[in-house]
Amino acid sequence: MSFDLSRRLAERHAAHLYRQRPLLASPQGVQVTVDGQSLLAFCSNDYLGLANHPQIAEAMIEGVRRWGVGGGASHLVVGHSAAHHELEQALAEFTGRPRALLMSSGYMANMGAITALVGQGDTVLQDRLNHASLLDAGLLSGARFSRYLHNDPHSLVQRLSKATGNTLVVTDGVFSMDGDLAALPALCATARNHRAWVMVDDAHGFGCLGATGAGIVEHHGLGVEDVPVLVGTLGKSFGTAGAFIAGSEELIETLIQFARPYIYTTSQPPAIAWATLKSLQLLRDESWRREHLIALIERFRAGASALGLQLMDSPTPIQPLLIGDSERALQLSAGLRARGIMITAIRPPTVPQGTARLRATLSAAHSEADVDRLLDALQQTLADLPEKDI
Repeated sequence: MSFDLSRRLAERHAAHLYRQRPLLASPQGVQVTVDGQSLLAFCSNDYLGLANHPQIAEAMIEGVRRWGVGGGASHLVVGHSAAHHELEQALAEFTGRPRALLMSSGYMANMGAITALVGQGDTVLQDRLNHASLLDAGLLSGARFSRYLHNDPHSLVQRLSKATGNTLVVTDGVFSMDGDLAALPALCATARNHRAWVMVDDAHGFGCLGATGAGIVEHHGLGVEDVPVLVGTLGKSFGTAGAFIAGSEELIETLIQFARPYIYTTSQPPAIAWATLKSLQLLRDESWRREHLIALIERFRAGASALGLQLMDSPTPIQPLLIGDSERALQLSAGLRARGIMITAIRPPTVPQGTARLRATLSAAHSEADVDRLLDALQQTLADLPEKDI
């Protein structure tokens, strides 16, 4: 047979790498109903607890009444509504940039930006731990593609010395599986010395980092000259859906003309853009969400360290517990679920071989009691498993 799909699936099962979709039967939140079971969840990216906020839900309903359900066409035909336009202007102001461009997903934003900016004869250099969407875009751009060692400016310099044409240095702002921050000031200085542009995908930083929640660029006090291309998603801290790219007037006009995922995709429903305007207002006005989240992160890290768990270097809501073995990570996840706690086991190929982990994510909607319950469940689950170094 040409396509032996059964064998491929069986091999994935045997390696403890098979993936299944949990069935959510409740709104997104810290307390969810999954596969018929009520669970305290520590695995969503709803960092500020806005995904089921009543004011945002009302804004979505109002948006449907005003603009209907679907976008109806691509932005360049007749799908660019006043709601889309207002959100783009608000996001540009929020990020301190001249313009922003809405995209239907973070994957499309990364694909559109990279493939529009570099091609044959150019160079794209990426952090080894970048998100799959960035890596895929680099491969498909046609540019010379290379990956530098994680957060290592010296490794980047070696690759920049061999770069040709327009050169784009691409990094996550917050690395989605490790939770650590990009060494952005050093990377930007290195790129500037080699006349390269920097692109940051700050999907997991927006809302959580910076004095106003504007992300890692604000956190480090950098500007559009340091990071000409800034990408963010709306389905995490904003609690809605979609993504955006922010930058100069010339950058956004270039993307409108050349970014194929933007040109050839129906616009997102205008009601989502309208709801996101409310998300942005809450994100900016309710700084207590970020303050509470920081306190929860510190509480969890202190408790996990006391249990002897192997934490990773993360100051963000993403708090991975490094396990190593995929089977053991699954056992821990199942043991927590039996105690009413939901944390997903992350395994290869999402993370490198031998680095399977539990990826715990915290939300401003969690309470201190929720974090303490998680720590207690971890202690009990670990005690029930066979002895093994973690």
